[in-house]
Amino acid sequence: MKILVLGLGYVGTANAVLLSQQNEVVCYDLNVDRINLINDKKSPIEDKKASEYISQKNLNLKGSCKISITK
Repeated sequence: MKILVLGLGYVGTANAVLLSQQNEVVCYDLNVDRINLINDKKSPIEDKKASEYISQKNLNLKGSCKISITK
């Protein structure tokens, strides 16, 4: 399943990490720094577990500054 997560705050990042273990997840945020962190396999929030999962697990997770909707 393809999932779009809007916002990479605490709730968005936590949901993106959990959902990307079994699904394709694209994260959108207005803050380009947060997008770059996700794409560099670093957590945009200060959370030990989120940081571990993003850096160590094989997640299907990427960040984008543009929303692309395809059919």
